[in-house]
Amino acid sequence: MASVVEYKGLKAGYHCGYCDSEEGKVSCGMWAHSMTVQDYQDLIDRGWRRSGKYVYKPVMNQTCCPQYTIRCRPLQFQPSKSHKKVLKKMLKFLAKGEISKGNYEDDPMEPTMEDTVAGDFGLINKLDIQCDLKTLSGDLTESFDSEEKKKGKSPKKGESNEFIQSQDIEEKLGSGEPSHPVKMPMAPKPGKGADLSKPPCRKAKEIRKERKRLKLMQQNPAGELEGFQAQGEPPSLLPPKANKSNQPKSLEDLIFESLPENASHKLEVRLVPVSFEDPEFKSSFSRSFSLYVKYQMAIHQDPPDECGKTEFTRFLCSSPLEAENPPNGPDCGYGSFHQQYWLDGRIIAVGVIDILPYCVSSVYLYYDPDYSFLSLGVYSALREIAFTRQLHQKTSQLSYYYMGFYIHSCPKMKYKGQYRPSDLLCPETYVWVPIEQCLPSLENSKYCRFNRDPEAVDEGRSKDPDRLQVFHKKAIMPYGVYKKQQKDPGEEAAVLQYARLVGQTCSERMLLFRN
Repeated sequence: MASVVEYKGLKAGYHCGYCDSEEGKVSCGMWAHSMTVQDYQDLIDRGWRRSGKYVYKPVMNQTCCPQYTIRCRPLQFQPSKSHKKVLKKMLKFLAKGEISKGNYEDDPMEPTMEDTVAGDFGLINKLDIQCDLKTLSGDLTESFDSEEKKKGKSPKKGESNEFIQSQDIEEKLGSGEPSHPVKMPMAPKPGKGADLSKPPCRKAKEIRKERKRLKLMQQNPAGELEGFQAQGEPPSLLPPKANKSNQPKSLEDLIFESLPENASHKLEVRLVPVSFEDPEFKSSFSRSFSLYVKYQMAIHQDPPDECGKTEFTRFLCSSPLEAENPPNGPDCGYGSFHQQYWLDGRIIAVGVIDILPYCVSSVYLYYDPDYSFLSLGVYSALREIAFTRQLHQKTSQLSYYYMGFYIHSCPKMKYKGQYRPSDLLCPETYVWVPIEQCLPSLENSKYCRFNRDPEAVDEGRSKDPDRLQVFHKKAIMPYGVYKKQQKDPGEEAAVLQYARLVGQTCSERMLLFRN
């Protein structure tokens, strides 16, 4: 099935939940009636992101708080000192029921406001999603049926309903962004704040060891000392020979450390496909929904009428992504999932994720505020990084963890830069640049082009818009044919804007619905 999208154009001048500007936010968006995982992968690699079925892209050089797509490289990931603290805290709690002292709420690594998909209540309320969805569904089915007949296939039963059931347009989509200002975490104490533009500081003991090692290397230039292999690399980069006592524990060792038989608590993480046809998703829905309401009201101060079942379903249970199960893909398949954290038989957190051809993409997290002392925001991110590594073992190209948007101008969103190594997406050429190279520029300017090559261009740009696929009046046609039937000059501008933002590959694969 092809992706079917309806481009909504540019929306400017609406409320920003990051800086609280009343009308500073600018983005372009489209309604995705259905979308393949490959198309969504290609779109997020061009700075797009989904909120429910609404897929949007900030206009980076105009919006008040530029949102840079950030991805972590799990295969090289090493947990930091504060990450290890969170994992040990969880193990102590599970083993002995110990609740560590200390002000966990001010943990600089704990997001007090998941930006996740910044779905923008305001914007989606204003959105004029007025295509007749029932008609669209019928038209699409008809056109696909005729395409199938041409190929000599009979359409599958029930496929006509696969597009969209008519939804009440007036209802709001939920949002990862707060509708009210959120309490800021306290600033780190002087001298304790992590300066992301500097390399992590090392202990004096490590520096002394380093000096000793250098001295030994100079005394023995052949590099035949035990534990050294001189390969023309600076000695500081040479690991000593594998020796269990000095090997740092891996992320998996820290997460899956064995618990005593008489452990106080039992934690189980279940991966459930986002589908009302899935028995596990269906049976846990009401518990998951109650948790969402508790979280939104306590953490985001949402009034009860803004976190109803409709908002929850539209925002976190409706996904345009078509589930796919190719033989070379992960065992769980591709698509949208809820990763449920069950503690002693009750759900205490749910991570909403998309599993795509090259990455696990984090969409949202909601958790029980009574368990804030476990730093569940950090804990779940570390579990998702470990999960990506696990999927990579079978599906080698699946090797990144996308964390949504990094907003350097918003102090409470900078915690994402602590999961290293990570890269930011250049907003002009769509290449990935290590975050360390980006931070000095971001200190000087909110909006930056990260690609240092001034000659570099967007390689995936729309070069031949006439080949873009349009779905119009029950027929699929290239834009070159469609434009001959159009007299409205605004129509061409809208289609070309869409083509520029999605790039040539997606414009040829996805069907752009025009009314």
